[in-house]
Amino acid sequence: MKNERLAAIDIGTNSIRCIVVEASKNGTYRILDDEKETVRLGEGIASSGAISNAAITRAEQAVSRMAKLVKGLGVKGVEAVATSAVRSASNGPDLVARLEAILGVAIQVISGEEEAGLAAQSALRNFDMQGQRYGVLDVGGGSVELTSAQGQLVEEHYSLELGAVVMTERFLKSDPIKGSEMEKLRRHIRAELKKRFGGGKLQLPVLVGSGGTITAIAQMVLQYRREELPSVHGVTVLRTEVVHILAMLQRKILEERKTLPGLSPDRADIIVAGVALVDCMMDYFGANSLLVNGRGIREGVILQALQRHGLARQTSNHRTWRDAVLEFGHSCQIEEGHALQVSRLSLALFDDLAKPCNLKKRERVVLEAAALLHDCGAWISYESHHKHSYHLIRHADLFGLTPRERELAAQIARYHRKALPKKKHEPFQKLSAKEQGLVSRLGGILRLADGLDRRRCSAVEQISCQLQDRVARIGLSGSDDLVVEVFGGSAKKELFEKAFDLQVVFAVQPEARG
Repeated sequence: MKNERLAAIDIGTNSIRCIVVEASKNGTYRILDDEKETVRLGEGIASSGAISNAAITRAEQAVSRMAKLVKGLGVKGVEAVATSAVRSASNGPDLVARLEAILGVAIQVISGEEEAGLAAQSALRNFDMQGQRYGVLDVGGGSVELTSAQGQLVEEHYSLELGAVVMTERFLKSDPIKGSEMEKLRRHIRAELKKRFGGGKLQLPVLVGSGGTITAIAQMVLQYRREELPSVHGVTVLRTEVVHILAMLQRKILEERKTLPGLSPDRADIIVAGVALVDCMMDYFGANSLLVNGRGIREGVILQALQRHGLARQTSNHRTWRDAVLEFGHSCQIEEGHALQVSRLSLALFDDLAKPCNLKKRERVVLEAAALLHDCGAWISYESHHKHSYHLIRHADLFGLTPRERELAAQIARYHRKALPKKKHEPFQKLSAKEQGLVSRLGGILRLADGLDRRRCSAVEQISCQLQDRVARIGLSGSDDLVVEVFGGSAKKELFEKAFDLQVVFAVQPEARG
């Protein structure tokens, strides 16, 4: 079966998005194009009850372009959905008919609960939430959707008419926004939440958020943190950061908001209501952190299309971060035996060093990911493959790893050979001092472990590390002569010694010599 191209079109209250993917028979896909147009279908609906003629014209122009794009890319199937504005407007059915004539396919007007289900599908695909209590939040222009969940178990879908466009038009009319207007907005949001969820609060310590408001919050937070990441997908935003962003936005007039780093000018007029909503919901549900899903409903529509065309992933829902790392490694044609051996040796060293050197549990995950993928850059070219590995890992879609963890894993892999970290290495210099120390330590472990599989035949069967008087005594054993492995480890121990301030001494067990 050859790969098939599918498209998902999400006709929302604020924007229309079209994503085109190429799907393989194993249920994976790669994005070919992702088009967005801000059309503001929800403009004026709160007062008139209908979509304006100007908004209809903008929608027709956007969908016409997307139809040509889809045709030009040779798409086999198109899934199109319309959400809050279309289902609530008196002339929604008329707009659907006009857009169907342009697209040549049926457009499904979905309920708020169905929207919540699509966002939840995307969240489950992108985040490992095993054992966690959480909510999936999608903030649109007309409505906000929420799903309560525990691990892989989806409990309930909710939809509330609290979208950023509708709330802005109803409550926030001044520039700059008056404190009294904000208070009325917040009171309304809290009242709606209390009415929908009753007196007893639903506790959701973590929210997985999607939609333009959520990604805008993440982009502004990264600017304040001075972090450079390829994408906001997977970023964790703290409640305190949401509070800070909201306070900053309230003080600024519209023209000032349009120039804010990380905020798109076409969202500047509705962002305050959107952030206020997120703040109120985090407060109401007791959420301290917000995980950013950069895909959301449009990915849910793609997953729906994969199912309809018999291309859905036929694996267990309990996919782990390690599954994703190995899957990516296989796509880069890594030498799996060597990768697994280097990973095994790295983790054994980590475990012996963890307590005396205060290494954290999650840092073990980052090291393992780097070890499994350290040679993936050879898929591009063996020459400077450590640098290619850095770029491939940094931009990889690795389920279960945050963007920061992915960046750290990429840098750890980058230093498995050749030069040690230097001032002229710009990505390394952008890390905090604490992160630089971690990359040096874990990079030193990986570099040493890679040297100890010099022949790529897994000759080292057992490894241990004991610390005494600033000496790391590394014991090795195996059924073969380990002279080449000791040579390889000795040649690659410098970063380890420098990072841990230890001298490495190898001790080969007697049975390994013969």
